[in-house]
Amino acid sequence: SSSPLSAVSVHLRRNIGVTAVAFNKDLDPIQKLFVDKIREYKAKRQASGGPVDTGPEYQQDLEREFFKLKHMYGKADMNTFPNFKFEDPQFFFFLTRTIKKP
Repeated sequence: SSSPLSAVSVHLRRNIGVTAVAFNKDLDPIQKLFVDKIREYKAKRQASGGPVDTGPEYQQDLEREFFKLKHMYGKADMNTFPNFKFEDPQFFFFLTRTIKKP
């Protein structure tokens, strides 16, 4: 009877720091400001549908970089993943051609 009780007490003593933090619902002021800013940024991003607090120069830079990439790699749409098409090599044709030569 004593060993389960002592095991529980040892467990509680070891985890008192974790449980104290878990049961403390109040945030310190700096942590609260940080979490509030993250939530504010998330709301702004969802409202604007893109990067937050950017001006027209950001859009111009983005278009210029897409233009450079388009000319470098020859792709029209940089937002889609390229389709790869692999064809099987024709080994049979190569083998019959080399066998008929002698």
